[in-house]
Amino acid sequence: MNRFLSIPYTKTSFRRRATDVLKPGARFKGFQTSGTREYSVEVMLLEVDLPNSYMSGTLTIHNLTPVNSIITTFFTAEIIGPRHTFITNHDSWGSSIKNDIQHWARFPSWRSLDVDLLKDYKNREWYQTKAFCQNHLYMRWKEHYLYPNPDQTEVKGASFAGFYFISFDREAESFTGIYYYKTTDRFQQLHLSFVPDHGVFRSYEYC
Repeated sequence: MNRFLSIPYTKTSFRRRATDVLKPGARFKGFQTSGTREYSVEVMLLEVDLPNSYMSGTLTIHNLTPVNSIITTFFTAEIIGPRHTFITNHDSWGSSIKNDIQHWARFPSWRSLDVDLLKDYKNREWYQTKAFCQNHLYMRWKEHYLYPNPDQTEVKGASFAGFYFISFDREAESFTGIYYYKTTDRFQQLHLSFVPDHGVFRSYEYC
């Protein structure tokens, strides 16, 4: 897990907002598609630290393999903003600037942003002052191990070696994601909606 600054950090003001659904214990349900196949998915948030652009949780997917009907993984999230840019700064994740652009561009809301990843140094003000002021928050989710066993990083018949490009729609209270790994189907999609009345009220105003 890399929580180092991608660019110099400037403190952003966060005001508590109880109506936000990004909070520990919040649950989201939906599905992931891969080709013609569809799998039921549930996510529970464990830690939400927006001032530090960090989040963690568990992701449960059903009937992905014949051997394991339920697989639950632990993931961490890099939230795009003062600490993390749209460029994936992890060589082991196998992405590139070109690949990042291709995947982020699958989100209609991202295409309307005034950012240029080919000249990402020019986006510093956007990351510092605008990233958390949008209706959509952007993230990368990376699965690390089978929950709750940190030593179990592999499962027969499935892989979580890749990562998700994520967009969170604050108004719709939903996540949309695209899973990327070089050996899997391109543009596997994730769709999750908030399950009301779950989670503690520790949330933040973004700007």
